[in-house]
Formats: sequence, structure tokens, C-alpha cells
Amino acid sequence: MSQFSPQTIALIKATVPLLKQKGEDITRHFYALMFRDHPEVKAFFNEAHQAEGTQARALAGAVLAYATHIDQLDAIAPALPGIVQKHAALGVLPEHYPIVGACLLKAIREVLGEVASDDIIAAWAEAYGTLAQLLIDAEEQVYAANAARAGGWRGTRTLRLARKVVESELITSFYLEPIDGQPLLTFTPGQYLTLVLEIDGQTLRRNYSLSDAPGKPWYRISVKRESGGHASNWLHDNLQVGMDVQAQAPCGDFLLDTKTQRPLVLVTGGVGITPAMSMLEASAAGGRPIHFIHAARHGGIHAFRDRVESLAAAHTNVQPFYVYDEPRDTDSPHAVGFVTQQLLAELLPPDRDVDLYFLGPKPFMQSVYASGRALGIPDAQLRYEFFGPLEALGEAS
Repeated sequence: MSQFSPQTIALIKATVPLLKQKGEDITRHFYALMFRDHPEVKAFFNEAHQAEGTQARALAGAVLAYATHIDQLDAIAPALPGIVQKHAALGVLPEHYPIVGACLLKAIREVLGEVASDDIIAAWAEAYGTLAQLLIDAEEQVYAANAARAGGWRGTRTLRLARKVVESELITSFYLEPIDGQPLLTFTPGQYLTLVLEIDGQTLRRNYSLSDAPGKPWYRISVKRESGGHASNWLHDNLQVGMDVQAQAPCGDFLLDTKTQRPLVLVTGGVGITPAMSMLEASAAGGRPIHFIHAARHGGIHAFRDRVESLAAAHTNVQPFYVYDEPRDTDSPHAVGFVTQQLLAELLPPDRDVDLYFLGPKPFMQSVYASGRALGIPDAQLRYEFFGPLEALGEAS
């Protein structure tokens, strides 16, 4: 990343205290401006994350981090691959960046008022332009690489629903096959597929984890019906076998490490089970020790239990463990309550040299992250991904 002049660095750094105080005001105003003046970009954003404020909070944190480290940009480098993958999954293009930049600068000026001098706005314009070009170049590399690989493509590809399978009271799987009959791009377990949906005259883009092993003639996504979820409810209620959808190529940097035989620990809550199923399907036959720990409210909303049991019966290296916090009389979990540090301590090898992948609701992930660290699992072997905008997770960010 380019180095900035001392004057630019000083001006950007001078805004750090203001960003700490008014960062979310700026980002909320930014989204309001952009959606009002450029409704064409609204499809790239999840309205639920907007309504909850998580999108504005995440962007405010990112802007603050960029300003804080403007003189030591290597500090923010670890966050960039995830951003690039999210953008590539959605199909963000170079022409979108000037829109974002203009609206962000306008929001900074309007929220900060006279404090946002012409010099400060110019410094932020330079800083934004540099970051935008870095992302544009990195995203083009992803697009080009996906298009060049066997079964790959650029932009969207038409997939047809071949099967629809109810996995629980809340989760349904959708098996999507290419209408051109050509092979599909191989993905890495942990990656996701972005569907571009037209619903009631509105374009929506939604990321869904791939839940089956790679290398099959279909992509499987397993979608939870969310209360008020525009896309998830449409998929459950309206997408029928034989209907077509548009999809971007698989993306994501939450990847199963297949180069190690360390015990694999998959700890999931609720719909967080979906990428873990892909990891399990791809790893079960390889002999690697696998602890598959899943938390659900009760058996009715526990997806994939029969499939996990089948894999465990066929492969002695797979050890499932289920925790229900509100079990029904007919349920048979291994434990009642929650996934605690004590429970993990009892299930994991004494040396704690494992790869721990965990996904689920934010409080669940915070708890598992804290437990993993307390048990001495190396930070580099604690792996997770947020379904929505990146937020703080304990001491991680």
C-alpha cells in the first residue's frame, strides 16, 4: 500500500478522536446518503444488517482502524483478504468505488461540520482513493482467477434447483446445478455462494455457506428461515424444483486447512452448522480425528443429525456430541445446557493442539472463543467467521 505524505498522515490522525466519538454517526449518515442518491447499490447490502446497525458499526470500526494505522498500514493488512472476498462474492466492481467515496466524504463533512476543513477532506479523499485502488486490484485478481479455473466463471451463472430437502423445522437445503451442464468450480469447505435474487421487483444479494463436500455436480446451500428475512422466506416458500437463480462464483477466506492431521474440532450453534457440514463431509473419510460439537435449542431445529450419525457410524474418527438447552421429552442430546469451557475441556485432547472452527450466533461465538483461549489453544488455530459484518469477538477484531 502506498505511503502517504507527513501532512496527509497528520490530518488523518487528527480525525481519530472525532471518529471515536462520531464514527457511527458518520457511517449511518453515509448509508442514508448513498441509498438515497444511488439506489442501484442497495442490492449489495443486507437490509437486516442495516436495521440492526451492525453494518454501520462495522464500517465505523473499519474507518477508525484505517485512520489509526494510516502510518503503519501493515497493521490492517490481515483484514483485507476477508474484505476482498466479501466484495468479490457480491460482485463489487470498480465503478462502485467512486460512489462510496463521494458519499463517505460528504458524510464526514456534514457530520463534522466546520471541523472537516478542505484540507482534511482532501486528505481523506487521498486515503480513500489509495485503499479503493488496492481493493479494486485485489478483487480483479479474484475475478480473473475464478474465471480461469476449471468450471469457473465471471459475473453470474444460472443455476437450477434440482432438489429441495427439509433438514429441520427451520433449515432447508437447496441443491443447485448449472443449466449449461458444464462442471462447477471446485470450492474449499468453509466458502459461500452468493445468490442474486429478484424478489418483488427488488434485487437482493445474499451469501449462503456451501454445506456439502466440493467436487459434486451441484452446490448445496442450507438456509435458515429467518423471521422477517426477505430472501430466506422467499427461498423456503417460492423457490421450487426446476426454477433458476443467478449465482456468483464461490468465495470466502474461512477455509478448512487440509494440510494438517491435527484433530479437527467443529463447534457450531444453530445455522452455524452449515459450513461445518461441508468440512465434515470433505474430511470424514480421511482419518483425521474429528470432534463434531453442535448446540441447538432442541431436536426439532437440529439439522443434519441423521447425516452426522451416518458419517460417524462409517468413520470411527468422527465423534459427534450434541448439546440442547431446551430439549423436548423425546430428544436425546449428549448434554443439556450450553457449550462451556468445562465441556470443551472434557472433550478435547489434553495437549489442546487442535484446529477449532466455530460458528453460530455472536454470543455463542464469544463464549467459544473465550473458552478456546482459556484452554490454551493457539490463537492461529482458533478459526471463525461472521455471517454478517465483521465485529469484535472478545479480544479479536
